[in-house]
Amino acid sequence: MLMAFAAVIAGLALLVWSADKFVDGASATATHFGMPTLLVGMLIIGFGTSAPEMVVSALAASQGNPGLALGNAYGSNITNIALILGLVAVISPISVHSQVLRKELPILMGVTLLAGYQLLNGQLSRMDAWVLLGVFFLLMGWSIFQGMRGRGDALESDYDAELKANAMPLKSALIWLFVGLLLLVLSSRVLVWGAVSIAQSLGVSDLIIGLTIVAIGTSLPELASSIAAIRKNEHDLALGNVIGSGLFNTLAVVGIAAGIMPLSVDPVVLYRDWMVMAGLTLALFIMGIGLRGRQGRINRLEGALLLCVYAGYTGYLAYTIIGA
Repeated sequence: MLMAFAAVIAGLALLVWSADKFVDGASATATHFGMPTLLVGMLIIGFGTSAPEMVVSALAASQGNPGLALGNAYGSNITNIALILGLVAVISPISVHSQVLRKELPILMGVTLLAGYQLLNGQLSRMDAWVLLGVFFLLMGWSIFQGMRGRGDALESDYDAELKANAMPLKSALIWLFVGLLLLVLSSRVLVWGAVSIAQSLGVSDLIIGLTIVAIGTSLPELASSIAAIRKNEHDLALGNVIGSGLFNTLAVVGIAAGIMPLSVDPVVLYRDWMVMAGLTLALFIMGIGLRGRQGRINRLEGALLLCVYAGYTGYLAYTIIGA
């Protein structure tokens, strides 16, 4: 048991560090090859922060732990919106200026509804996986289109500042790209082993472990990048990280996991975890779009409410463990 906890802590620490290096290396490499700033940000920085969730869920699915795979993806979305955006908004209210983000918010809502529809029959088949991945690749194409024509968007200046702050020679960029990817896989293996061992020792489902410990750990890159963005007054970048991660988790992470091994889904995932995720996504949509002419904004009160939702949800999960 002690070894399993040590594996989770060490695995999470290495996972967060390697994900950061992987994203830095990948974005610097793309910049050297002349990729537009907004495109680098949306495809590599925006989606790249979800690399930990992708690797962890893929490994969990391949090893026959569907609850951990799905819990990691949905739990990360819940953590990103309720904990990370809530905390960031309490520190500094988030204003939404980017037209690109306003277009992504309804897409995230639609993708969340698609995920719920697929859960109705209690399983995620390979056909469901292909649908998710197909939508993901369509979205990638749309992101490329937006990145090529979205010059002058508020999000572009945020990404430009981020890329300049992490500039590095091409040789260094390539080294960190491959080292980061290698360590991502290694640390994910250690983390999955530790998480499954803890679940078995405590007699709780791997779904609960995925929704809590693993989800929080794999969301640390989004937390670090969002807090750093707010400190630099890059509000759109903070929100863009969370939206991009939500799209990637719901489509690519779950799609890859179900494609590797079809997932049997406990009904509780639909009426508890998906409902919370969908409710938070709807709240984010309303706050981010801005209604009745109001600019999209997440103020401190709304941030505090998001944190309360996360505390209540996590507390309920803890209660189910103690009650069992």
